[in-house]
Amino acid sequence: MPSNIETLLNDRREEKINYNDIIEKYPWIVEENHCCVLSPDSDGFLCGLFMSKFRNWKIVGFYDDKLAVINREFLNQNPIFLDGEIFRKGIRSMGHHMVMVNKRRKPTNFDIGFSNCIQPNLLRQYDRKEFRLKYPLATIHLLVSILAYAQKENNPIVISEKAIPPLFFTDGVFQVLFSYPENVLNWLQYLRIDETWNPLKQIFENDRYTVFTLMKEMNSFFRKRDQISVSRERGDRLRISNKEGNPENINNIEMGICSINLEAKDRINKFIGLVASLTDWNFICDDWLCWENLQYFKFTKGSFKEDGKNITNANFSEFINRNPLSWAMTSNDNIEYTIETPAKFPFDIYKTKI
Repeated sequence: MPSNIETLLNDRREEKINYNDIIEKYPWIVEENHCCVLSPDSDGFLCGLFMSKFRNWKIVGFYDDKLAVINREFLNQNPIFLDGEIFRKGIRSMGHHMVMVNKRRKPTNFDIGFSNCIQPNLLRQYDRKEFRLKYPLATIHLLVSILAYAQKENNPIVISEKAIPPLFFTDGVFQVLFSYPENVLNWLQYLRIDETWNPLKQIFENDRYTVFTLMKEMNSFFRKRDQISVSRERGDRLRISNKEGNPENINNIEMGICSINLEAKDRINKFIGLVASLTDWNFICDDWLCWENLQYFKFTKGSFKEDGKNITNANFSEFINRNPLSWAMTSNDNIEYTIETPAKFPFDIYKTKI
């Protein structure tokens, strides 16, 4: 008897991503010299490294769903948010959470709010009923595929097998591979990793690594990460807020011009240097303008469970009417969200309600 996930996949097995459509609809993802705001974790750092190397992007801040810190000089340049979808027509973003409750009863402004967001679950129109089919990889894997496709004819992107540990580590991909193999294999097929131009082929179809050698490589990577970690601070994450949403590792908030704590900056630079050495994506320090001269934005974080609400079509529509900045369906029965208050982004292009 087939498993539930196999049944859900029945109509999805032959789907393939259309990279031409993505590049045509979101041309900014392959353009040069943009600035970006990252999630403050390994996936965000990998995205920043990759875009710095291949598109000369500048990293100008961080956003963790509770607050943001962004270099003041770039607030009028409409920074692109990587590894976090933003529900604003005027803001470009890329993330991979589950965000849609019911594809057949979407709130009227749902598609408008995400019209400038690259989102794999939305590309396949996955909603709550297909929660088990949600994208199982990290933002970096989709990002690599898009850029590799864009330049496959003239300047193919090649990724060394040394990059396997950080690319398997980020967002717990190494755990998902064997926990949900049907879904992972389906998404890898969707991303077209069987095509020779796709550098993910070398990562996920590498002939040299046995399960045992991969375990040893992953263990070595964990130990190097642990050498960077300190008490209550993992080496692969920059904590900019605590559970209550109060700032951490941010100096001089009351002065109006903030900076990241030097100890935290040094720790994250070591981690970025580690993954840069394994991926061969040069760590260009001058491209990382995210440590000082920062504007601080504090938002309101909540969840359906905290509000005592179930995920229903009516409750979701009511929620969208609150004009959330971002959200993620963290389980089949809860949505965690961010409301743009008390702070609001001042971006010049940010003119509409959505």
